[in-house]
Amino acid sequence: MSSRSSTDTGPRAARPRQILLLGGTTEAAALEPLLDGHPRLYATVSLAGRTRRPAPSRLPRRTGGFGGAEGLAAWLHEHAVDALVDATHPFARQISANAVTAARNTGIPLARLTRPSWEAGPEDRWIRVPDLAAAARALPELGRRVLLTTGRQHLEAFEAAPELDYVIRTIDPPEPPPALPRVTWIHARGPFTAEDEARLLRENTIDVLVTKDSGGDATAAKLQAARERGMPVVMVERPPDAPGVPRFHAPQAVLGWLEDLPDAHG
Repeated sequence: MSSRSSTDTGPRAARPRQILLLGGTTEAAALEPLLDGHPRLYATVSLAGRTRRPAPSRLPRRTGGFGGAEGLAAWLHEHAVDALVDATHPFARQISANAVTAARNTGIPLARLTRPSWEAGPEDRWIRVPDLAAAARALPELGRRVLLTTGRQHLEAFEAAPELDYVIRTIDPPEPPPALPRVTWIHARGPFTAEDEARLLRENTIDVLVTKDSGGDATAAKLQAARERGMPVVMVERPPDAPGVPRFHAPQAVLGWLEDLPDAHG
């Protein structure tokens, strides 16, 4: 908590700047303690509600969708929000697009907090693809036993390659599950160690790994384990960033951006 809380006076102290944090990620969780108790910022965290047991938070929360960009804009107006921070997953395309549209239509400042992309090293065998459908098309030439770590959404894309054996790791079970004849399910939440991932690949005799370029450290160990086994990795590329939206990788940088915004009510 900042020590400035006992010395601030005037309009800012009387009316903290209202912040909506679109969260649900490790980065959002790291930003939350910086906002908790801040003398000039009052933040509410919004979660999509897809994870059944989200991590605890001291900040006020809302859960569920807004009803598209128009609904988000209405919520921002109704709650007199002064700034919007999109700290959702790099592949949460729809909510990020809605945030851009809502911010543009309301004139509310928007910043993106996201983890850096992964970068392939000289010993990595990555096959970059634009989406899950392209990943499924690439698999038959790469191996029979596949580890999927792409999350629980849109797994039906792999029904295009039903002849393969899948090990699918998700935090929560998909609803509905994909119609694949040979699947081993693993429900677990990272972070995972390199030893954990090496054991997983070895015990399940995995030939090829499929993952999204989520970035960050929490789930990067699987890439090290694949590299050490000389295993191909099908890497689904991120959606492009929205132009004109400031992007930060460090929660402290977002806090500085929020603190430096001009006071719309002053």
